[in-house]
Amino acid sequence: MPAESPVPVLPPPIRSDDPASFPASVLRDRHPAIVARVLADVPFAAPVRRSLATLLQDPTVTPLPRDAHDCEDWDRWGEPYFGRSMFEVPFLWAENYFYRRLLYATGYHEPGPWRGIDPFGPQKAADVPGEEELRALDALQVLPEEEQASALVAASLWGNRADLGFQLAQREAGEVHERVDDLVVDDTDLLWKHLDRRGAGNGTVCVVADNAGRELLPDLVLIDFLLRTGRAARVELHVKPAPYFVSDALTADVLDELRRFPADSAIGRRLSAALRDGTLELVTDAFYCAPLEFPQMPESLAARFGAARLTILKGDLNYRRLVGDRSWPAETSFLSTTGYFPGPVAALRTVKSDVVVGLAAGAAAKLPASWRTSGAFAMVQVRA
Repeated sequence: MPAESPVPVLPPPIRSDDPASFPASVLRDRHPAIVARVLADVPFAAPVRRSLATLLQDPTVTPLPRDAHDCEDWDRWGEPYFGRSMFEVPFLWAENYFYRRLLYATGYHEPGPWRGIDPFGPQKAADVPGEEELRALDALQVLPEEEQASALVAASLWGNRADLGFQLAQREAGEVHERVDDLVVDDTDLLWKHLDRRGAGNGTVCVVADNAGRELLPDLVLIDFLLRTGRAARVELHVKPAPYFVSDALTADVLDELRRFPADSAIGRRLSAALRDGTLELVTDAFYCAPLEFPQMPESLAARFGAARLTILKGDLNYRRLVGDRSWPAETSFLSTTGYFPGPVAALRTVKSDVVVGLAAGAAAKLPASWRTSGAFAMVQVRA
């Protein structure tokens, strides 16, 4: 592992109190669009519909109702913010709070007929990969290993565009962005050097998933490649314990994806067999649905990451949790912002929010004004 850079002075957390900012647009525009879509897709009765409408009427942060199973945790996390507007508290916290209130409004955790029903399920079901995509990824197996490795990282990286909340907001705003495939940081060679099949012990690779559907598919094919080529002895695939950020992957989404592989797909058969024999393990933790960043992860997760040969974090939310959802100068060292992480870590992320570190000096000035939020640029960053 390289020598760590000094820990930088922490800039302030990103907030949503500037009406012209991207975070303000998420709370003001994206969240109502998400609620409207849920109401259109799921035939909730009037009490649930009223509860969802209330979410949008008052942005004041209040404690969860006392019958929420995790109300004491949210009391602790929310104590500094109660009575304040969601626009005035840290953006990452406000987003997590919105999704937790949405799950309470729909009765996801509470006893009743809607318990365990994913309010975003219809949206996920409409955004699944087709057989053509499945067979295209299956066909990569005939390529030389180095070409497979490069193609699978690219597929897993750009699959992160399949973020339903992001897509919905873009459609609602009438925005069309030219999506220029452009890696603003590319540590792909370092990633594969660290995962060289000749590496001592090989060990476990943790993959912390982001979205279901079209992003999860190439993630699964990448996992199969790691196991098939001996670059990992086993893989842990970490998923959310409850519906979150619209399209985030759950255990049910992984199983649905595996069922979509054609019957003659060797990849589908190998992945199912790996789940049965434990070389592929599904992992989840309440932390993944909490308003926290990775420095606040529980000891059990830190131990898993510390024991792993590499942890691969997918997507924008995991990136924000990794480096801190703060107003970093773009040239801030990735090594310094991730030095606390208990083991080697890689971030594969399509850029869809303001947080960026690790750019070369002057690189940000050469990019379009909206590059951080357009979804047209991506980053592969590694601290090995």
